[in-house]
Amino acid sequence: MKRKLLAMVCAVSMITSMGAVVYAEDDVKATGDEKIALITMDSIDQHWITLNEGAQEEAKELGVTVDFMSPNTKDDAQQIECVNNAVAGGYDAIMVAANGPDAISSALQEAKDQDVKIIYVDSPANVDAEATFSTDNKAAGKTAGEEMKKALEAAGVTSGKIGVINVNAATDSCVNREEGFREAFDGSDFEIMETQYGEGDAAKSQSIAENYITQGVVGIFGCNEGSTTGAGNAIKASGNTDIIGVGFDKSDAILNLIDDGYLLCTMAQNPDVMGSEGVKAAVRAIGGEDLGGEVTDTGVSVLTKDSDK
Repeated sequence: MKRKLLAMVCAVSMITSMGAVVYAEDDVKATGDEKIALITMDSIDQHWITLNEGAQEEAKELGVTVDFMSPNTKDDAQQIECVNNAVAGGYDAIMVAANGPDAISSALQEAKDQDVKIIYVDSPANVDAEATFSTDNKAAGKTAGEEMKKALEAAGVTSGKIGVINVNAATDSCVNREEGFREAFDGSDFEIMETQYGEGDAAKSQSIAENYITQGVVGIFGCNEGSTTGAGNAIKASGNTDIIGVGFDKSDAILNLIDDGYLLCTMAQNPDVMGSEGVKAAVRAIGGEDLGGEVTDTGVSVLTKDSDK
């Protein structure tokens, strides 16, 4: 029963295959028979929805099938089940954003052993992939820290406690963001507090942020969409707009919090690029091309109240 339930969670959104016609875009040739599974950390965050949209647009251009097979919540067991379903379903390639790189690696290795091509989008696991398309998360995290530090110093604040809300201690992308953020404050008089984990859930992250606020923090950093939304909502609820909130990812909720002055800025990734480039790479790999495991930085932008969003 559990297996059936998990299989149902991995909902499939399909594009019809275009038969044996050959498509070409940017030197990418597809037969139309390619089947690609896209498995992100969840199917709810706007980040993953946008990544899927980019993948589906590229799939339409090339005439290949990309099925969005993601759990509705960040859960290692459910994501592993999605990988197993993709293998059992005869998919040629899996584009995956690993929730827990250690947890999912065995399932991905088994898929690879059956000649399923692995492409990482956003967050890798511990298995060698054909290619990876992601943000340089450590560099982007450092930028987030520098933006917060600059805003605090502009307000005359040169010391104080800063809270960090992360997803978990395992997700590679978010761990690197935190590392970069902390690095930005090396040598300063600011105290980066012990990280708290909200599993990417906005409500849990808000509770964590509210606890930080009671401890007198001058800033809060959210490492992903849910963490950032929670931090902004907590600052809003506190009424203390002197607290500097900085985060990651782009959603309507985050942009509204920035426009209303409860968040300073967010590091906006390009998930649509991850999706489209991931599909191209998958098609090339299925066709026998050696992509050499190349890692491509898909870029990041700092969105503020004054940015063209």
